[in-house]
Amino acid sequence: MVQEAIRHNQTLLAYQPVMRSDLPNQIAFYEGLIRVLDPTGRIIPAGEFMGKIEDTETGREIDVLALRHGLRALKDNPQLRLSINMSARSIGYRPWMNCLNRFLNESPYLGERLILEITESSAMMVPELVIDFMQRLQPKGICFAMDNFGAGNMAIRHFKDFDFDILKLSGQFIRGLSKDADNLAITRVLCAIAKEFDMLTVAEAVETYEDATLAMQIGIDCLQGYYFAAPTTQPEWLASSDERNQA
Repeated sequence: MVQEAIRHNQTLLAYQPVMRSDLPNQIAFYEGLIRVLDPTGRIIPAGEFMGKIEDTETGREIDVLALRHGLRALKDNPQLRLSINMSARSIGYRPWMNCLNRFLNESPYLGERLILEITESSAMMVPELVIDFMQRLQPKGICFAMDNFGAGNMAIRHFKDFDFDILKLSGQFIRGLSKDADNLAITRVLCAIAKEFDMLTVAEAVETYEDATLAMQIGIDCLQGYYFAAPTTQPEWLASSDERNQA
């Protein structure tokens, strides 16, 4: 199904806002999440297919498409700040690097609004490669987020070698935070680690008012989850852009 979607150009991004804690209702940035269309036109989220293709050539192609969609969105919308998921394997995948370099060469300031998200488990597969990649791209303004932090097995001795700008705390600790004392304690520790390294913190999978309030009280900088908005292929800024083009 994914291969057919790629072949027929049936891929797109769904956008989910990441909200600021210090300014209620203010969006810090969006996360662009890859989607494919099945033969009936139904939108299929990445969670339903990435597990089976992540380590394959198809997975690398999907990474390229996600990046291309995201960079085009940034180019078309100068006010947009966007994060895109990538795998550490993408660093050595020539089409992915060619796509990134082409857009940056055409629009050098695009990098200042781009955030690349790498999961903790992916970063730990080839830490030296990821560290070198980040050091080369950060001078171009690109920010890096460690996604799903706390769900993997990263040792602190490795953690200090990375220079991530943003730490996204795993939803397994945030979901139901207000009702689980253990998760609350773990979240406080993870947040403290991020602060020690001067990283912005994002709580993933915020689904209730109680969890959102407690996350803000802990001092987490940004919140993301269904409590605020589900990912959508038709965000407000895209609709506004379409209206201007039709005017």
